[in-house]
Amino acid sequence: MQGINQLRRKLLTSVAILATGLVTISAPAALAKEYPEKEELKFGFIKLTDMAPLAIAYEKGYFEDEGLYVTLEAQANWKVLLDRVIDGQLDGAHMLAGQPLGATIGFGTKADIITAFSMDLNGNAITVSNDIWKQMKPYVPMGADGKPVHPIKADALKPVVDKYKAEGKPFNMGMVFPVSTHNYELRYWLAAGGIHPGYYAPAKGDTSGKINADALLSVTPPPQMPSTMEAGTIYGYCVGEPWNQQAVFKGIGVPVITDYEIWKNNPEKVFGVSQQWAEKYPITHKAVVKALIRAAAWLDADNNANRPEAVKILSKSDYVGADYDVIANSMTGTFEYEKGDKRDVPDFNVFFRYNATYPYYSDAIWYLTQMRRWGQIADEKPDSWYMDVAKKVYRPDIYATAAKELIKEGKLKAADFPDFGKEDGFKAPQTQFIDGITYDGKEPNAYLKKFKIGLKGDDTI
Repeated sequence: MQGINQLRRKLLTSVAILATGLVTISAPAALAKEYPEKEELKFGFIKLTDMAPLAIAYEKGYFEDEGLYVTLEAQANWKVLLDRVIDGQLDGAHMLAGQPLGATIGFGTKADIITAFSMDLNGNAITVSNDIWKQMKPYVPMGADGKPVHPIKADALKPVVDKYKAEGKPFNMGMVFPVSTHNYELRYWLAAGGIHPGYYAPAKGDTSGKINADALLSVTPPPQMPSTMEAGTIYGYCVGEPWNQQAVFKGIGVPVITDYEIWKNNPEKVFGVSQQWAEKYPITHKAVVKALIRAAAWLDADNNANRPEAVKILSKSDYVGADYDVIANSMTGTFEYEKGDKRDVPDFNVFFRYNATYPYYSDAIWYLTQMRRWGQIADEKPDSWYMDVAKKVYRPDIYATAAKELIKEGKLKAADFPDFGKEDGFKAPQTQFIDGITYDGKEPNAYLKKFKIGLKGDDTI
């Protein structure tokens, strides 16, 4: 394959040189500036449907359009994926939005990781076992049709957790990684219902996240979530698709809430590279972002008209490797809660609309506030610190350069993107959270003070 790619690259280069009519002494230098510094690339991903922009950029030839010859490789877990980006085995990867931030501030592995591309919005859900659902159901409001009224708040789970505590039984739940969106969403939902999800105390060597916890959260790799719950090791989990719908298809659990209902249009994954790699290969990095933007646009085009084709691609063993019907349950604009209770959720997976691909500083700062809230950031930080970290990690400048080239090339329209002349990287204050609390990314400390459960001000553990 590598030999074929090299031959193809030479042919394309030759055609480009002849087409320009600029075969002069100065031509090679002029052309070289337009070509990626590194053309053979390897990107990592985890088997989740939100890796779709990578698969589509590959399958639709968008990487090759940019002169890139990419290999996509599934990784065992998020830690392995991050470590391989850091040590250079991978050129970049599908990452949890919190991973570049956590690495940069030194929670866990210390490394300078950046992102210039947000991969998607939404895409997660919280699922509980059939037994827990049976215990929750008496506390869940029901509609006239006899079906649960959504969103289902953690208030309905609290009596169950309290019962387990009274009986001296640990209430175990799974999430995918300490700095994952899933961890913060599950914690947010639990705390909004009065269930304490526990603190981290890294300065004291305690990175379990279980200090003072009512519900005990632990890491479980996404594909193993359903089987771990079926075995009774955990009673519920927060994960991306297709692993919530898998629980429904297997008849072992019930998704009770999507992250769209916890925080409407929340950012989910990013494409991450090391800062050193980005500085060494700026043209290559820009080309990667261009290809990914095109893939995201294709995924959302014409009101998700391409989603069935995308599901077929993702169902391949090289990508997600789950049954077509399981992936389609969420990717095509629906979501099934209890077996047979399928509802329209057109924005369960968003890849391009609502400026989903733009790396907003306010998104980065939200993750940092949750790291502080649960003790991963041990001490109080001024608002300026949050802004400085966000600017170091999230790179809308690189994104804008890539987007402007796509507009100039006629591949996308200016209306498809934020107004780059006015954009400051902050979304307007967001109000659509399950607890009704408003988030303003420009005032992170004021935001933290609004929560009843969680660290704020000069609190420490």
